[in-house]
Amino acid sequence: MTKHTDHDSGLAKQFFGRLVRHRLNARQRSRRQRELQALNRPKAALIVGVGSPNGIGGAIARRAAEGGLHVYVAGRTADKINATAADIGSQATPIVVDARNTANIQRAFRQIAADGYELDLVVHNVGTNRPKSFMDITTENFESAWQQDTASGFEVARQALAAMTEQGHGTLLFTGASASLRGKSGFALFAHAKAGLRMLAQSLAREFGPQGIHVAHVVIDGVVDGDRVRDIVPGYVEGQGEDGALSPAAIAETYWQLHQQHRSVWTHELDLRPFKENW
Repeated sequence: MTKHTDHDSGLAKQFFGRLVRHRLNARQRSRRQRELQALNRPKAALIVGVGSPNGIGGAIARRAAEGGLHVYVAGRTADKINATAADIGSQATPIVVDARNTANIQRAFRQIAADGYELDLVVHNVGTNRPKSFMDITTENFESAWQQDTASGFEVARQALAAMTEQGHGTLLFTGASASLRGKSGFALFAHAKAGLRMLAQSLAREFGPQGIHVAHVVIDGVVDGDRVRDIVPGYVEGQGEDGALSPAAIAETYWQLHQQHRSVWTHELDLRPFKENW
């Protein structure tokens, strides 16, 4: 039997000590390399859930471009996102993304990485606000609303946070609704999906905030003065009077302010509504 000496133990300690130091130094070099690479990469924003230029998604994309970011405009209707990207100009790239399709979302993130951009801002702006009597809701309706509003938020967050934790910074914003706070009669579909999204955002904020990533949830309470409501219910916005509906540009400005917040005063949740909204 071989007898181990103090000398042998000392050599083993030196060997393992050098091994640990080597690995730590390698990690530090790798981290510094990533930081240097990040400094050389242009920054981008991804807005998921963009329709026409005159809507929340389009307004956020425009404001992000004005703030100096290259903006990826993602939505499921090619004509609308192309029009929005054209309205913004050369700082915008349209990507057709159906938020219900996980592969679509993943492809968008791969494209941004392949284009050489660092993701500074990601916004999940997806909603299925349609009233429907509870007894008329099918299982398929219920699952579809969850898939579009909640599961899409999960996949967007999963992809965004993977990139942002690697960078050590970034902003992830979710467009919420007052339905996430209270389920009104006739809105069970919308309420269950948005409530799930709100809890997801809150959990992510607590987990990833300490890692330098700002996660926030914005409650939109009221009618938005965009093309969607003007097309569906002509004259409704005018009937609300001056500033009776939320301005997409004003909403976008608030999102940009959230993105610019100093990390000593990060907001997780805020609500936006017209000054005369009954709440």
